[in-house]
Amino acid sequence: MSESDIQIEAVKWAKRQRKRHPELRWLHHIPNGGKRGIRTAVKLKLEGVEAGVHDLFLPVARWNKHGLYIEVKFGKNKLTKLQKEFKAFVITQGYATATCYTADEIISTLKKYLGI
Repeated sequence: MSESDIQIEAVKWAKRQRKRHPELRWLHHIPNGGKRGIRTAVKLKLEGVEAGVHDLFLPVARWNKHGLYIEVKFGKNKLTKLQKEFKAFVITQGYATATCYTADEIISTLKKYLGI
């Protein structure tokens, strides 16, 4: 199991829920991490990839928040310094955030945020 596997499982769940909860259609991944070749890394950086930005974003307003950012972690991994800075910043801008270690935790976070 990896962060990617956890995220894939949660996104598959979200896709299956779209008929009942159409707002889940807009849940998306932000490709800001991972191992890449130097060419791909340079291209993505030029395109605007920023270290620290969380993995998933749901641009749906709820509970006086503009949207929900989710950082996916696995095992004993913790937020990096840049991820903590990003989290602190987006909270000041009116966004909700969560750090999740399992697909079930991501799903639970999405359900709670959407009130479903």
